[in-house]
Amino acid sequence: MIVSESAGPSGGAGDAAAAGPSFRTLGLSDVTLAAIDRAGYTNATPVQAGLIPRAILGGDVLGQARTGTGKTASFVIPILERLSKPSQAQAGRPTGPKALVLVPTRELAVQVRDEFEKLAHGSRIHCVAVYGGKPIKGQIDKLAKHPAVIVGTPGRVLDHMSRGTIQFNALEIVTLDEADRMLDIGFRPDIEKILRRCPASRQTLLLSATVPPPVAKIAERYMHDPEKLDFSTRDIAVETIEQFYFTVDPKRKFELLDRLLQREQPRQVIVFCRTKRGTDKVFERLARRRGRENDVACIHGDLAQSVRDRVMRQFREGTVRILVATDVVGRGIDVSSVSHIVNYDIPEFCDDYVHRVGRTGRMGREGVAYTFVTPEEGPQLTRIEMRIEKLLERDEIAGFAAIDPNADGRPAGGPGDGETAAQEPPPAEPKKPTGPPLLGKGRAPKRFRRAL
Repeated sequence: MIVSESAGPSGGAGDAAAAGPSFRTLGLSDVTLAAIDRAGYTNATPVQAGLIPRAILGGDVLGQARTGTGKTASFVIPILERLSKPSQAQAGRPTGPKALVLVPTRELAVQVRDEFEKLAHGSRIHCVAVYGGKPIKGQIDKLAKHPAVIVGTPGRVLDHMSRGTIQFNALEIVTLDEADRMLDIGFRPDIEKILRRCPASRQTLLLSATVPPPVAKIAERYMHDPEKLDFSTRDIAVETIEQFYFTVDPKRKFELLDRLLQREQPRQVIVFCRTKRGTDKVFERLARRRGRENDVACIHGDLAQSVRDRVMRQFREGTVRILVATDVVGRGIDVSSVSHIVNYDIPEFCDDYVHRVGRTGRMGREGVAYTFVTPEEGPQLTRIEMRIEKLLERDEIAGFAAIDPNADGRPAGGPGDGETAAQEPPPAEPKKPTGPPLLGKGRAPKRFRRAL
């Protein structure tokens, strides 16, 4: 069964102006409603209103929705509701976790655990997060206290299973959050090993921004006649986000970034880079440039987990205003005060663009995203625009030449300038080369043109 819901303007957590239904209309317990009120949530988002009642009934659900729509609470709340009302059939069952949530990254594991702790206020349901980069002994000590819910990355969950510190005999609910991302980064074998060890009678919830064939195959193999809820819209570009691009020479990227930050004065901004080394370099230059402001940090997979935890905590608290990052924070990380996204390096894959940009404009708020595009990266920009079915608007910094007009002997051109090599005046007769012949001699220099 497939149910399509309009993603519409997001309401719910943190959005007092939400137009969605009240949580009090979803049939929740008084304890859960009190925790929701305490968390400041007022109205349910479309994802929450559609998924929570169905998940509480106990059936398998496959929910498709983009990030920033309240997906985490949409599975946390029904898990808490179901675990707070044990049936007589559960009496005498072995002790152990009753719910397992698998997530792709350490940061998302911490975020989901925090959401459980917030919404479990007033109940006796406890949650433990297990993930790599932290000493396993501390996690073993916490697991020995028999938490009802475990949130973890697949690799660390498997590690605990092999040590016997996690057993799933009593497991009732399994949730796969950001399933497409987990499969993208190679977790499929681990996920399948875990699911094969879970009781066949369990309930399975699968949340994913997209449902490519690998995700559909997991659902077909390990879910029981799941109800499919599609909350994605045809236009996957978030409506509340303004999206621009700059044409820029690679050597002028950092100066453009610095000028852009001066112009925009963002409340909080994430600057996405493609590599860990590039992230470090941009962070170091920004830190030197900003001096004593001390509001810049970076995060990527090579940093110690304690450092990553500290950076994310400072970013959520607002101490860090500029976060330079790889795609490790491109999925699922919810920091509602992010006003700007800068793609310092254009993402390799179109879906990564969608998820990066989704870090702003969350829960219906407004946001703005800028993408730096070098003259050789025109095709990547075109693919992104085709993917989101929207043209990015070209932007410029007043008084700053992002393209060197003398780089190839011609005035700078960019996407949409309407020029082609055939329309340009013929070049003057070239001088005889003094060195070895160049590869591709006689070819016109590459032009950066949009080809929609």
